[in-house]
Amino acid sequence: MNILKFENPSKDWALFVMNNRAVNFSDVENRLYNGDNKYDLVIGAVANDDLVGTFDLFQAGFMSMAAVVKQIAYKNLTNQYSFHSEKAVAYLKAVVA
Repeated sequence: MNILKFENPSKDWALFVMNNRAVNFSDVENRLYNGDNKYDLVIGAVANDDLVGTFDLFQAGFMSMAAVVKQIAYKNLTNQYSFHSEKAVAYLKAVVA
């Protein structure tokens, strides 16, 4: 499987989130974009609604990427596994409790 893993929120993680949320993002070859499902599985922090303002300030030019990284370092984010292909989903197994 082709897996992209973010150990913790970082510059690359923030750019990945912003690139994948951007309606008009067109650089599909960018390694920090998965609209084309080049990654079967993406592992990393959940970009919750608490970060939207921070990302908006960066994209509007009012905040540097260094400030974004500093800001997200203080957030209590949970991790997620995001499955993007049938190949990845095939690894899941039902567990009956």
